[in-house]
Amino acid sequence: MALCRIITLQNDREWATAGQWLKNRANPGSADVEGKVREILENVRTNGDEALCQYTREFDCPDFSGALRLNEQDIALGAASVSSEDREVIAQAAGNIRAFHEEQKEKTWLQMRPDGSILGQIVNPVSRAGLYVPGGKGGNTPLVSSFLMNAIPALVAGVPDIAVCTPPRSDGSVNPVILAAAHLLDIHEVYCVGGAWAIAALAYGTQSIAPVDVIAGPGNIFVTTAKRMVQGTVGIDMIAGPSEVCVIADGSANIRWLAADLLSQAEHDTLASAICIVTDPLQAKALAEELDEQCRKLPRAKIASRSLEDWGAIVVVPSLSEALSIANQIAPEHLELCIRSPWETLPYIKNAGAVFLGHHSPEPVGDYFAGPNHVLPTLGTARFSSALSVQTFCKKTSIIGTSRNFLRDNKDSIARLARLEALEAHALSVEAR
Repeated sequence: MALCRIITLQNDREWATAGQWLKNRANPGSADVEGKVREILENVRTNGDEALCQYTREFDCPDFSGALRLNEQDIALGAASVSSEDREVIAQAAGNIRAFHEEQKEKTWLQMRPDGSILGQIVNPVSRAGLYVPGGKGGNTPLVSSFLMNAIPALVAGVPDIAVCTPPRSDGSVNPVILAAAHLLDIHEVYCVGGAWAIAALAYGTQSIAPVDVIAGPGNIFVTTAKRMVQGTVGIDMIAGPSEVCVIADGSANIRWLAADLLSQAEHDTLASAICIVTDPLQAKALAEELDEQCRKLPRAKIASRSLEDWGAIVVVPSLSEALSIANQIAPEHLELCIRSPWETLPYIKNAGAVFLGHHSPEPVGDYFAGPNHVLPTLGTARFSSALSVQTFCKKTSIIGTSRNFLRDNKDSIARLARLEALEAHALSVEAR
């Protein structure tokens, strides 16, 4: 039996029914998780560092010393222990990411009106940002790419204070690869604390960790739920769900490459989704067989196979235009256009976190190295939201300096609008001048 279902549609309208199974993909157990996270948030809010150490000893490091913050010497020594080759590739990725995000910076602007009024907008970075960096399994698979993708936009935005929280390994240390990234980016505030309690510390502050204005960074369902629950007290990047890719392929696509691209998402976790839309039933059959063969050889074969069985699909449609329509309905985190003329097709893409154009733009290029941010909207939220960016760490203040002439010429209109809303004092405030 093939790992991945094959769905054949007569037209794009049928996806509304045929794709219903995909809408059940949200993380399970959220009600139970929410109660536990609420308890953690309150404990940290009340007991501060004591609660952080309690959770760290319980979940990460049984013999945790209680030293939450790494000193600069520890960061430098950890960075130095990473091979020069690894430090070089981190630096190359960081350079690409920085160059892309430099283009996102917005400027303060002022507009002078003929009547002497001055209107405008000031763009300022937030004063302090908190970044969450997962340590991976036991701290041995550190998500250094996520560190770069979250930290560099904050740095480009001009955030003066950046605090990084990452769970310690069982011996109390932080993976040196994370420290190499911190050292490269000249970030000195690194804390050995993970999980939902780290989010609580960043949101509310403790004796050791000052509260922040914005929290960014991925995590498990407890971290994600904590971010959702503190939103409003602080800003957050987004509520991220499991990873996903949608690939549109025509007859020019390489079946082996398509399978590899789908599996690169499926191996993330069992809730990841990998969908390929094709116009040739024979291509669909060949792809299903190739997926089975490649999946068996992967170290994470069990995870990838479960992901494909539960949330993967090969969708056969009559035409490329219908494939594009379905992709817009899915609004995927990652969309690959493995077709002959991807640039001609790009204008028809309306909903996607990131679009990968052509046969030589596999999604992992975006994950690690190209430069655009890999923190992207999931679960269909690309219909209304965007990638993490420099703007995530900025705020905009409107400037209003109206002149005597402006007020003289417009006071009657302003007062009339105020009285339509039954706000007499508003009207009188204008008329008094």
